[in-house]
Amino acid sequence: MRCVVQRVLESSVEVGGKQVSEIGEGLNVLVGVGNDDGDKDCEYIADKLVNLRIFEDSEGKTNLSMPDIAAAGRPCGILLISQFTLMGDVRHGKRPSFTDAAAPSDAESIYMKLVRRVEELCAPHGIKVGRGVFRADMKVKIVNDGPFTILLDSKKSF
Repeated sequence: MRCVVQRVLESSVEVGGKQVSEIGEGLNVLVGVGNDDGDKDCEYIADKLVNLRIFEDSEGKTNLSMPDIAAAGRPCGILLISQFTLMGDVRHGKRPSFTDAAAPSDAESIYMKLVRRVEELCAPHGIKVGRGVFRADMKVKIVNDGPFTILLDSKKSF
C-alpha cells in the first residue's frame, strides 16, 4: 500500500459538483492499494497515519501527532482518498503500467478496511475521518501546510 500524506490546513473532496467530505487542519492522504496488500498493510499504514509526528510544537519542531493536537483542543482530521495511480510503474516506457494495482473489488475492500481501522484509532481522540468516493471522478481541494509531504509504503516496513 502506498500513500502520499500531506499536512493540510484544510482539504475537501467533490464528486459531481457536490462536496462529499471535508476536514480542517490535519492530513490529506492519497491511498494506492497493491495486488498483494492485506490486513498487515492496513494496520501498518493506519498506525503511521494517526501517529505521525509532523505537526509543530510550541518551539516550531515537528514533534506532535494528531492525537497530540486533538488533546490540545485543536480540531483535526484525516481525509483518505483512494488513488490507484499511485501503483503506476513507469520504469519501462512512457505509459504507466498498473499491473501492481489491486483489482477494483479487492482494492475497495482493502481501502475500506483501512478507513475503518483509521476511524477506530481516531475515535478515542475525537479526530474526524473523511473519505472520498471509490472509483469516482473526484475533485480534491488541498491547502497544503508547509508544504509538508510524506510518502508511506507498507512494503518498505517489513
